Amino acid sequence: MALWIIMGIIAYVIGSINFSVILSKKIAGFDVREKGSGNAGTTNMLRSVGKGAAALTLICDVLKGVIAIVIAIILGNIFQVEDKALLVQIAGVAVVLGHTFPIFFGFKGGKGVATSLGILLMTNWQIGLICLVFALVLMILTRMVSLGSCMAAVLFPILTLFIRENYIVSEGSSYFVYSIILAVIVLYNHRSNIKRILNGTENKLSFKK
Repeated sequence: MALWIIMGIIAYVIGSINFSVILSKKIAGFDVREKGSGNAGTTNMLRSVGKGAAALTLICDVLKGVIAIVIAIILGNIFQVEDKALLVQIAGVAVVLGHTFPIFFGFKGGKGVATSLGILLMTNWQIGLICLVFALVLMILTRMVSLGSCMAAVLFPILTLFIRENYIVSEGSSYFVYSIILAVIVLYNHRSNIKRILNGTENKLSFKK
């Protein structure tokens, strides 16, 4: 039990390192949460700071998810944990919660999409790639990042019901409940976007810029 708690704390702290806030202050001299949508994520960085800063934010946020899962695997091997899958899942959920509610930045963070992508690719590369391609196609067709993100979040639990191979840890707890929790977090974080999508007022990206 102590290891689960320690893993959760480590992953949460990793998630709480909000690169969009750090980079926006360093590069542009302001907190990205004070501009645009007010969200501390890649899309708002793109609109408020620029492509380079947004790309760097995206990479760093994805790596947060990757690092959290890697640490879970290492700790699971060191302490010979029987249910390593559960340890991976705790790390995944905790790092996204840290990104969403960062302790270092007043509990106001991003929406967890990039960090969730890192988790998905590590948890099961096949599911991660399917969700990534699915999201990108929707984003290109609709020019709405939020729609692609939300639909990929919904797709994740569905895929866990049919894909049984390529999990980083296959022994132990099922990944279905874990996928539901992550999907709910992402959808909750996009609740205002979902309202705007339904109302037809959601912001769209311009690929010409």
